[in-house]
Amino acid sequence: MAKGQIWETRPLEFWAKAKELRAGWQKSIESVEKVVGQGNWGYGPAFPAITVIEDNPVGAMMANKNEAFSRKARLACEVRGWGRELCGYQNNCWGGQFLGYIEDGTPWPRRRFVVPIPSMCDQHAKRGAQARDFENMPQWMADKVIYFGPFDEERNEALNEHKIYANFKILNDMERIFGQQCDDEALAQLLEDTSIISDYSREISLLVARTKPAPLSVKDLYSVFTIGGLTKVDPEATLDFWKTVRDEVKWRADNQIAAVGNERFRWIEAYPPSWHYMKYYRYMETYGAVCVGSQYTHGSLDGLYLKPDGTVGYREGVMNYPPGIPVETREDAVRLGSGYDARKPLNMGVNAYIFRDSIVEFAELMQADGALLPMWRSGVGCNLVPKEQSMYLKEAGLSVINYEGSQPGDRTDLDEKRLLEQLDAWMQSLGFRRLEDA
Repeated sequence: MAKGQIWETRPLEFWAKAKELRAGWQKSIESVEKVVGQGNWGYGPAFPAITVIEDNPVGAMMANKNEAFSRKARLACEVRGWGRELCGYQNNCWGGQFLGYIEDGTPWPRRRFVVPIPSMCDQHAKRGAQARDFENMPQWMADKVIYFGPFDEERNEALNEHKIYANFKILNDMERIFGQQCDDEALAQLLEDTSIISDYSREISLLVARTKPAPLSVKDLYSVFTIGGLTKVDPEATLDFWKTVRDEVKWRADNQIAAVGNERFRWIEAYPPSWHYMKYYRYMETYGAVCVGSQYTHGSLDGLYLKPDGTVGYREGVMNYPPGIPVETREDAVRLGSGYDARKPLNMGVNAYIFRDSIVEFAELMQADGALLPMWRSGVGCNLVPKEQSMYLKEAGLSVINYEGSQPGDRTDLDEKRLLEQLDAWMQSLGFRRLEDA
């Protein structure tokens, strides 16, 4: 047992399956038989030979696995005029495209169409444009539609019709251009499975949030949370995997199997970490501190809040699709897949709720004592509001510190030694000592 350990810890049993699914995804995007696209178009699995790659997990994995190759890829971007103020994920993937190969020397997976994520991190749209400009290919936009203020039924309907039209057009154009037929039954099943997976994800997040000791840390979750989402694998295998994760996390919560056996301080994040330097999670564990969540990984908690009686409820005005909607035609499926609230996903800036209340409510849900928020220098979605969020969390009574770096996919400006010194100063200012020094 580790020094100061209170609760039992065990290796994660779902880990082997996660690695297997991830390896299968990597193989699928390198397949010459597949029509590979760049983006996060959610209907791809309904086509038998279409797969979609989003650059976030690819760029993150490049930074995590091989920093030397990642730096070489970013240099290939710089010599073509793309500066370091751009997202590190982008520069990693564009650089691999420019170099023409991945780290082991095999050819860079060729993209044949582009559907950029409709994200508030507006560089996502440009990310697709560069892939399109590099090699002539079709590009579509699955638009992000937002408005500010309270939910408006009339406005929501008008925006939703545009969102549905954009998704429907992409689906039909795919059939026309690539000569493939969408399997409408598979599309309906995909949507049903996605809804169930969302329920599993929410349950996992709540188990982590409301259980002490936390049965899972955010470092564990970072390794798997894109499976079935940004890294699309077989829908049935995805469903089985997330049920397995939910079952294991529930068992761990019920039996007090801890992610960190000496947990005595819980902290949160709001943005992705520096993927090349995940060491700081383990370093914080030497203080008995566990990172229980991030708004980046726990998106399923959007709109949830802690009621005065201690139960969890939905925030008023955050709309979800009414239950029981029949799916009998392709249009029904696209409408259901587009969602009821035109503003969703609520990820980076619908209104003041996202900037202020959501981070405070998230911290309350997670029973957090503090927060560690980066001040990234590139990537619009990563540097928009962290300073304001720090202020709101401090007003709510949490201890908060910030650290600086380039961007999660780019290690250039992260001073690793200084980060660890900041963590020491933070913990010691709160009265904690490293357990190994006690």
